[in-house]
Amino acid sequence: MSSEFNLIQQYFSRPTPDVILGVGDDCALLQPSPHMHLAVSTDSLVAGVHFFPDADPALLGWKSLAVNLSDLAAMGATPRWCTLAISMPDVDEEWLAHYAEGLYRCADAHQIRLVGGDTTRGPLNLTLTVMGEVPINQALRRDGAQVGDAIWVSGTLGDAAFALAAIQGQLQLSDVDMASLAQRLHAPMPRVALGLALRQIANSAIDISDGLLADLGHILTSSQVGAMVHYAALPTSEIVADLAAHPAYDRCVLTGGDDYELCFTAPVAQTAAILAIGEQLGMRLTHIGEIANDDGLQLLDADMQPMPLTRAGYDHFAR
Repeated sequence: MSSEFNLIQQYFSRPTPDVILGVGDDCALLQPSPHMHLAVSTDSLVAGVHFFPDADPALLGWKSLAVNLSDLAAMGATPRWCTLAISMPDVDEEWLAHYAEGLYRCADAHQIRLVGGDTTRGPLNLTLTVMGEVPINQALRRDGAQVGDAIWVSGTLGDAAFALAAIQGQLQLSDVDMASLAQRLHAPMPRVALGLALRQIANSAIDISDGLLADLGHILTSSQVGAMVHYAALPTSEIVADLAAHPAYDRCVLTGGDDYELCFTAPVAQTAAILAIGEQLGMRLTHIGEIANDDGLQLLDADMQPMPLTRAGYDHFAR
C-alpha cells in the first residue's frame, strides 16, 4: 500500500515554476505580488453532508476547488495558490487518480497552483484553502452596500437545488433536463472573471452558496442596510421556470444554495457598465432589487406588495 508521502507525490505534485517552493517541504514558499492584498478562504466538503459518498470523484475534484474559487470571485481576487487536505477511510488509488484529474482540470482552467496539503485516515473529508490577490483597496466586500444601490445576480437561480431535489426523489425530470441541472450541481462555474471585472464598479459582493436570501442577508447585516427584492425579476433557466408551479420552487430559487453565482450591489450609475460586462463575458446579469434604509429584506410581488419569506437558507447546524 502506498504511504502518505507517496500518495502526495503521485497524485498531488506537479511542477509549479511560478512558485518559490511548492509541494514536498514543511511549508510552501510563496511570493505575493507588490501592492496586493492576499485573499484567503477555506472550505470543507464532508461526505454525506456536502456530497454523496458515491459521487463521481472527477466531478468532485472539480467542485471541491470550484466552490472555493467562488469565494475568491466574490472578493474580486485573482486565484494564485491552493492547499488540499484529504482524510479518507482507506487508500483507493483509482479514486484518487480521478479526483486529482478533476481538481487539476479546474486548477488549470483558473491558473491556480496546488502548493501543499495533507492526507490522513478518517471519514471522507476534503478541505481546501485558496489564496488569491487583489489590489489594495479594491477588494469586493460584504460591508460596502450603499442605500440606493441596485442589487444584481449573475446567471440563474435554483438549478442546483432542483437537481438535488430530483436526486432525492422529490420530482421527476427528463434525462435531458436532469443532465443540464446536474451539471450546475456537480460542476459549478466560479465567476472569477466577473469578480475581476466588478472591481471599482460594485460596492459589495458575495457568492450564492447557501441561497439568495441567506447570502444577500449577509451583505445587509454587514452593511447595516435593508433591501427590496422583486420576486418577478429573479432569473431562472427555462427548465426551472417551467417548474414554477412545483411546491419546491420558492425553496429552490430563494434558499436552495449551491448556485455559486455572484450577488452584488452597485450604484445605479454603473448600470450600463454592468450590462457591458455581461455582454463581454457572455453572462446573464440581472437587476433584482434595491438597497434600502429599512432594516431587513423585503420580497415584493408584481404589485410591489410584500410577500412572506421562506426559511433564510442552508445552515450546516440547523435541524
